[in-house]
Amino acid sequence: MHQLAFPLLVGLIVLALAFDYLNGLHDAANSIATVVATRLLSPVTAVVFAAFFNFAAYFLTLVFPQLHAVAETIGKGLIDKDVVTPAVIFGALVGAMFWNVVTWLKGIPSSSSHALIGGLIGSGVAHAGFTGIHWGGLNKTLIAIVLSPTIGMFLALGVMLLSSWALHRFTAVKAERTFRAMHLFSSAAYSLSHGLNDAQKTMGIITVLLYSTGYLSGEFEVPHWVAISCYIAIAMGTATGGWKIIETMGSRITKLSQHQGFSASTAGSIVIFGASLLGIPVSTTHTITGSIIGAGVARRASAVRWGVAKNVVTAWIITIPASAAVGALFYGLTRLF
Repeated sequence: MHQLAFPLLVGLIVLALAFDYLNGLHDAANSIATVVATRLLSPVTAVVFAAFFNFAAYFLTLVFPQLHAVAETIGKGLIDKDVVTPAVIFGALVGAMFWNVVTWLKGIPSSSSHALIGGLIGSGVAHAGFTGIHWGGLNKTLIAIVLSPTIGMFLALGVMLLSSWALHRFTAVKAERTFRAMHLFSSAAYSLSHGLNDAQKTMGIITVLLYSTGYLSGEFEVPHWVAISCYIAIAMGTATGGWKIIETMGSRITKLSQHQGFSASTAGSIVIFGASLLGIPVSTTHTITGSIIGAGVARRASAVRWGVAKNVVTAWIITIPASAAVGALFYGLTRLF
């Protein structure tokens, strides 16, 4: 157990919630890009809509507590919880926030989740070496980097084909009206899954901080006040919106119809709900990008702007190493004091 003055503990918790807020701000595009790009909702209405369902995920976990497995993976499944110190948490959070701000300013839809994972790994290795890493949890997360957008892409392609077949007898006007309603419902489901998976990453960080400083005893379990604080923070961040990234996600990768928007958000929500149940901290950014590409390819391969998609993938590849380096750097700075 590591001694930490209560004001410093509060400061670190506030920093963690600031990251959670920034996560929502940075990832608002995940939830609303398709409904904004298709003009289903206005941008302001869309962010309020997404923020509401981000927070509603809290009530879903009261009914299905097993959906909080991601918080355990972040808290004790990547770095041994017994070697985590407040300095490790500080380095992890600053590393993640630094990378989020850089990509947000550039309008690059990188992963807040993997920025946090990179920051935690970099800071943890700087403190305890590679022996502190739980390779099983890290490998599972790294595999999901590749699988989540790939599965999302093929699912979106499949949803496009199945829904086209199911509604092939509809007139164009009736089909458009049906897909508008279905798109709104699927976007709500996606926002729910986004809040569920992403808020848990901050929950895991705060919980392991409380555990390592002796403020949490007994079972490693997320306190309710931590959970509700994290859901509020991410919802507030989503309500603020990240407009540059929304433009990239919603229109620069491919132009979307209501049908494609429905297919992309449906595929994305399926992948993220499944990952949450398995305790895998996937990137909602990666997942919805793969799903949008799949929906675009279903129309024709040339509908996707592959140059933009390539730039997005490049940002994915460097996110974990970049945030890990910054996390290790800021952990080292704490040693000077």
